Amino acid sequence: MKYPIKNIIYEKLIENKIITDIELLKELDKIGYKTTIDELNNELMIMEIKGLLTTRWQSKNKKRIEVIKQEIKEDTEERG
Repeated sequence: MKYPIKNIIYEKLIENKIITDIELLKELDKIGYKTTIDELNNELMIMEIKGLLTTRWQSKNKKRIEVIKQEIKEDTEERG
C-alpha cells in the first residue's frame, strides 16, 4: 500500500527541516514515488495554504522548503 504523497513529503520535511525542491524530488524517486516537478509543486502549494510549510525561492530554479512547527496549546483553565 502506498501512502499519499503529501504524507511522504511532510515526513521528509520533518526529517530534514529544510530541503530544496530538487533534493526532495530526488528523495521521492529513491523511495519509489515517481513524480514530476509540477505535481510536487501542486502538493507543496496545497500544504503551504494549509499552513504546514513555507516555500521561498533560493535561486532561479530552486525553491527552499521549510516545515512550520505546529504547537498544540491546551487550555487547562477551561477544563477545570
